[in-house]
Amino acid sequence: MAIYGHKFKSCFETQEEIRIAKREWALSLAAFSEMQLVTAVDRCKETLAWMPTVSEFLKILETIGAGDGVPGVRQAYIEACRYADHPTQHQWSHPVVYHAGREAEWFRLRSEEERVVFPVFSYHYEMVVRRFRQGELLDQPHPQAITDNRDATLYAFIREWSQSQSISEEQAASLLYYLTKPEGSRARASYKKKAEQKVSEMNLSIKLPDNVESVG
Repeated sequence: MAIYGHKFKSCFETQEEIRIAKREWALSLAAFSEMQLVTAVDRCKETLAWMPTVSEFLKILETIGAGDGVPGVRQAYIEACRYADHPTQHQWSHPVVYHAGREAEWFRLRSEEERVVFPVFSYHYEMVVRRFRQGELLDQPHPQAITDNRDATLYAFIREWSQSQSISEEQAASLLYYLTKPEGSRARASYKKKAEQKVSEMNLSIKLPDNVESVG
């Protein structure tokens, strides 16, 4: 950045490093408008003595909202978790929140700890926001009176199963995560195997169910 003068050049030892850095910046910021970038640069002038990294600059763009109505990731995560039990019935603040929640999986947002699922949501949110800013049109779901009850059924099953096994819902949700994957799939088998290993490590006498109809 020109506003940092020699401080910019001092970050790099060769012209080749400068060329690579400029290319990285260009690729990372390609989806933002000139107005958004100018606003972020002004924020840098006010708050930073040294040139920010690409990651730091993207965080600044996120903080100021970039002027396109996209909420910050924390605000988006809170909204996604709050309405994860009936996503098609909620009027979302922005389509990117809905699509990121769907990618992260509503069941996980409802049932897993923040320290586990927030990084997952954050990753998908960044990807969806990038697609949106590159011009992809994201449909906004219309509230529906009738919804798919698969997630609700599974959630109720996990709650009942946790009670029958005398463990917390949080532990049950973590162990039974494999039930969210298609039956017979490799992913389901892999997650179930990990769950069985976890049961062994926890010294629990529990037989994991094969599906939501079977209780062991």
